[in-house]
Amino acid sequence: MAVVHGKEGVIKAGGSAIGDVTGFTLETTGDVVETTCLGESVKSFTAGTTSFSGSIDMNFNGASGTPTQTTLTAGSSIAFIVYPEGASSGDRTFTGSGIITGMSTNNSLDAMVTRSVTFQGTGALTISTV
Repeated sequence: MAVVHGKEGVIKAGGSAIGDVTGFTLETTGDVVETTCLGESVKSFTAGTTSFSGSIDMNFNGASGTPTQTTLTAGSSIAFIVYPEGASSGDRTFTGSGIITGMSTNNSLDAMVTRSVTFQGTGALTISTV
């Protein structure tokens, strides 16, 4: 079984790599709908709709050289490609669109200033390879 180091990951928004990313999460979920009828003693379910959401963590960089980071604000739309294994031929990708649901900037006396962004996917999440 092949393993992949986290440093290989890349996330792009609007076709450009987001600068200074330190980590990201992409979560997919599937709803289930109960189909149990009266008189049955065991519950049954069927697959419902699916959705996805995620977060992006980065070192804060508001410089003009990182436009994708400065445009990730609450309420804005995002078209993204997540490359968890890197962007080499054969590496897996996740492509989708979403809405930024939150953005926080974190500052501490003895640490880097960081920024975190959360998003809710809209539409389908496409899984493919580079």
